[in-house]
Amino acid sequence: MAPPPGAGPVHSFQSSPHRTLIALSLPVLFSMIAEPLTGLVDTAFVARLGASPLAALGVGTAALSSTFWIFNFLSIGTQTEVAQALGRGDRERAKAITSLALILSALFGLLLMAILFSGAGVVARLLGAAGQVEADAIVYIRYRLVGGPAVLLLLTAFGALRGLQDMRTPLWIALAINGLNIGLDALLIFGWGPVPALGIAGAALASAASQWLGAGWVLAVIGRRLGFAWRVDWSEVTQLLSVGRDLFIRTGLLTLFLLLATRIATQAGAGSGAAYTAIRQVFIFTALFLDAFAITAQSLVGFFIGAGQIQQARRVVAISSLWALATGCALGLAMWLGESYVTQLLVPAEAGPAFGPAWLISALLQPPSALAFLTDGVHWGTGDYAFLRNATGIATTAGGLGLALIDPLGESTVTWIMVATTVWVLTRAGLGLLRVWPGIGRSPFRPASEAAPQPL
Repeated sequence: MAPPPGAGPVHSFQSSPHRTLIALSLPVLFSMIAEPLTGLVDTAFVARLGASPLAALGVGTAALSSTFWIFNFLSIGTQTEVAQALGRGDRERAKAITSLALILSALFGLLLMAILFSGAGVVARLLGAAGQVEADAIVYIRYRLVGGPAVLLLLTAFGALRGLQDMRTPLWIALAINGLNIGLDALLIFGWGPVPALGIAGAALASAASQWLGAGWVLAVIGRRLGFAWRVDWSEVTQLLSVGRDLFIRTGLLTLFLLLATRIATQAGAGSGAAYTAIRQVFIFTALFLDAFAITAQSLVGFFIGAGQIQQARRVVAISSLWALATGCALGLAMWLGESYVTQLLVPAEAGPAFGPAWLISALLQPPSALAFLTDGVHWGTGDYAFLRNATGIATTAGGLGLALIDPLGESTVTWIMVATTVWVLTRAGLGLLRVWPGIGRSPFRPASEAAPQPL
């Protein structure tokens, strides 16, 4: 049903909600799964080198992905600001905030290179690595840091494009990046002709080179679509960082939980570390698969919030929740049925006993994970960052207490890690839904007056 006159700009979601949601989500889906799919290929390649390099890969990717993830507030904040500006019809604001966020991304990337190159050993040891695992992890971290600024530029630019509801360009760039990464993996890890076998260092260099290719491409696209505001208003830096403060804390809390889980698994031995690495890689794959609906909901909710159409924003939440939950159920079933194939592909023989029970819990966790990710995207779209910070703090405290009770030298360590992860996810999903229905606290979804709800 079309909105009445004066109700703000008309969007295709208002007349064709399901078609619009799927049309926007599918390109996001394929661009999101491209990176973890490459991570699975990395894991499969490095697994051929043995359990120690595979555990080191887990430590290195956990450290770097977690660090880059902390700065994901630049991408999230940019996407929300651009989406709300689009709803208001203010493209100049979209250009200004995108330019500022890209500058900050480059500066933060260079800063991370400087800090983590010398601190790679400390980071590896903090994650429980020792001996050969530590040595391999240091090599991987240092070579991957070459692509650090490119990673942050890509995150921010993708956020800007998705705020503009251009979901296809990030897809093509992601496919190119990850296709090149896979090709370079085969060449640099094992060598060919005059190219020497570089082992785990080759996996890191393959990622760094492909990320710089993608960064150059996406900056060219932003220049054509929005242009760059060369006279940046630096007074907005404080505003952007203030908006990002809550996201930074929230992401840091999520990262803390995942790092603690990785540390416990690594301390339990190379077998448990390798088993948890395999589960985490698949979990990242399914999480980003589910995140397609969250990212689409963020842009749609942001658009309608910017246009002042609160009822349409709630409608976005209802419809996208149904699709996300159904997708989570399908993924869980696929994981349960495909356990033997994953074991053959990703799990070394010595990691097999720790893998099976934890894998089943991970499969059962997919439906609530879908709702947790979706509600994150919804509250990003409204700019409800303080709520997300507080909800994540509660969830991380609950899940972290579970991790603290685990004996890393006991039996079933990885299984108990996944039990604590279940508590963590269920808490996030429950609080996220309560913020919308009935609308706890100062919820943006509880306006003073509201039109009659529209059918799903």
